[in-house]
Amino acid sequence: MTTRKERDKYRSVSVLEDAGKVQWRYGRPPDFNSVNQLFEEGQTKVWPEGSLEETVQNAIKSWEMELSHKIRLQDFKTINPEKFKLFVNGREGLSAEETLRLGSYNALLKNSLPQEFQYYKPEEESFESSHDAFRSALPRGFAWEVLSVYSGPPVIAFKFRHWGYFEGTFKGHAPTGEMVQFLGLGVLKVDESLRAEETEIYYDPGELFGGLLKGPPISETKTTDTGDNTADKQSCPFTH
Repeated sequence: MTTRKERDKYRSVSVLEDAGKVQWRYGRPPDFNSVNQLFEEGQTKVWPEGSLEETVQNAIKSWEMELSHKIRLQDFKTINPEKFKLFVNGREGLSAEETLRLGSYNALLKNSLPQEFQYYKPEEESFESSHDAFRSALPRGFAWEVLSVYSGPPVIAFKFRHWGYFEGTFKGHAPTGEMVQFLGLGVLKVDESLRAEETEIYYDPGELFGGLLKGPPISETKTTDTGDNTADKQSCPFTH
């Protein structure tokens, strides 16, 4: 049996457990050492082991790990695939299959703005291109933490923070080296096994893109030379 010590201490689902049976997107279990270090350096809350806040934080990080690194819903332990829906900023819900196909970035950044006002266009991005764009921009990862939990199961309401350092290129913009972050609210509806059946996320993407578009424009050639192709594919919107 996998012990807590052998697990990633910030994720309730171990990447070692049944690792040989899981079909991993990049051919192997992910390594979160870099983003865990970023998280430890920048977290504003340290929750007691076993607290509701720690449980929610680890559950969301585990869900993002599975969404970013597993390619079959049958390997997921954090959701009920038959019932799962993801709602972002009041939009129509995405099924588990749709969310997995789009990837976390595209699912979370879908919007109804006219094309000319969209700073990021999920419809034009694939799973891989979306993750490559953010890995390039945030090479140390994109850390995520729970700030508050307002209610317990089966309906869990919480506040969160998501941050990283803009140290790589993003969509033709040079890095600033500054922290980029945003705050948001979430509502998680779970079953008796604490698997997510519905997830609602509310946040202002302008908080994130205000930092990522702050860098001066650079040529497409320079973007390619310094960015996506060499980024380490270890990923995530919620836990990388």
